[in-house]
Amino acid sequence: MAKDQSTNLSCGIVGLPNVGKSTLFSAITRKKVSAENYPFCTIDPNIGIVEVADQRLIELSKLSNSKKTVYATISFVDIAGLVEGASKGEGLGNKFLSNIRDTDAIIHVVRCFEDEELIHVSGRIDPLSDIETINLELILSDLQTAENIKVKLEKKARFTKDKTEMNLIDKIIDHLNQNQVLRLISFTLEEKEFLKNWAFLTLKKVIYVANIKEEELNDLETNKNIQIVKEYTKKENSTLICISAKIEQEIATLEPDDAKEFLKELGLKDSGLNQLIKASFNLLHLISFITTGEIETRAWTIVKGTSAKEAAGKIHTDIEKGFIRAEVVSYTDIIQYKGRVQAREAGKALSQGKEYIVQDGDVILFFHA
Repeated sequence: MAKDQSTNLSCGIVGLPNVGKSTLFSAITRKKVSAENYPFCTIDPNIGIVEVADQRLIELSKLSNSKKTVYATISFVDIAGLVEGASKGEGLGNKFLSNIRDTDAIIHVVRCFEDEELIHVSGRIDPLSDIETINLELILSDLQTAENIKVKLEKKARFTKDKTEMNLIDKIIDHLNQNQVLRLISFTLEEKEFLKNWAFLTLKKVIYVANIKEEELNDLETNKNIQIVKEYTKKENSTLICISAKIEQEIATLEPDDAKEFLKELGLKDSGLNQLIKASFNLLHLISFITTGEIETRAWTIVKGTSAKEAAGKIHTDIEKGFIRAEVVSYTDIIQYKGRVQAREAGKALSQGKEYIVQDGDVILFFHA
């Protein structure tokens, strides 16, 4: 049975109404979605799947004369603007919170620009207050989840002497009651195993996106709001990216070569989309290995530390079950020697067993029974 080849990385875009979420989503996914000047214009989540630009695939596809090139993908979910009281159902809050629960990571858009024509849900620009409003709603939702778990554990406690789970849930409830997100806690390996069964929102890793004006992209120090968000993300050990959602919209309408020229004119090395994708992969410790041949050249997304046998299973369960060995050539070597055959003759094609840990950019040929 073939594995699901859809994206295995999903990022939920959250933020208060009118911070630029839908504008950003529309730009990075090239989809037209509602971005009106009033709260709750996004009710059902929009989902866009974006290809991860990778020059390595282009070069390998040329080398192999591949009929098809398949890039790694990442899905972005535009989740409706959360408001104070979401955890109690305000502003369709429960529905929005459940949409966040289904994602791997959170992209938290924070408005860091002034614009009198674009109303703010609280009537003023205060990024710290905006962040805390959303985080508090996620904390309150997690607290409700934790208390429900505790009720079940108390019933279970009558039949077991092991208090590990109960101690863990008490630890979690105590932390949440201090209005602190769970990703700030250090958990033991045993505790992490229990956590896999519990869907806590504030355990998810976060990328904060400061939405700013175009003219501030090359002079971030002048925006006091960015500095406030930067200090906050440092304390939380989270990632911060500064993006102009309006600029991303303009880039989305351009052809690739024109987009590169436009970025160059702005003095930018990379688009906000590429920054987000790189940050998302880094955040979740993801890498890509590559398969290439005449039929197709394809990138496969895996977690760092994945073994060769497990990586084979990404392609097909039968390949994992019948795994014999993997012939691995680094991307650099396969390009230098102009193909796998020549790389093999130069001693650069290494035969690896099932325990080999796959590296980013490995070009792999799997042998299986």
